Amino acid sequence: MLTQILVTLLVIAGAFAYLRSGRSSKVARSEKYIAADASPFFSRIVIYAMIAVSMLASASYWGWTWYDDNTVVEVTISSPIEAMSASYQVRKKDIEAQRITTVDGIQIRLSNQERVTVKAAETQ
Repeated sequence: MLTQILVTLLVIAGAFAYLRSGRSSKVARSEKYIAADASPFFSRIVIYAMIAVSMLASASYWGWTWYDDNTVVEVTISSPIEAMSASYQVRKKDIEAQRITTVDGIQIRLSNQERVTVKAAETQ
């Protein structure tokens, strides 16, 4: 515990010293601003391109998640006690730990002894 406090204080002291001393001279800073002003159009293009790529990636991820969650699979429930088996068409998003909801809207509660098998639905 004491070591963590000492390391934290050391990091804070180092950051404080770094900020107090400054990063570079004022001449070098003004040269950076002049160089940055030389091509603001290129900077904007890069920034807007990164924003567009980020938004496209987010939309693609959301779309794929929605598509995958709405995929219909065949769920087979096997009961070792009653020696019976039943199959249902279920969307992936409707499969929970103790309950499934079929495509028709029927909710089925599962017990701890029942075995659940999920496979891709056969297309007709």
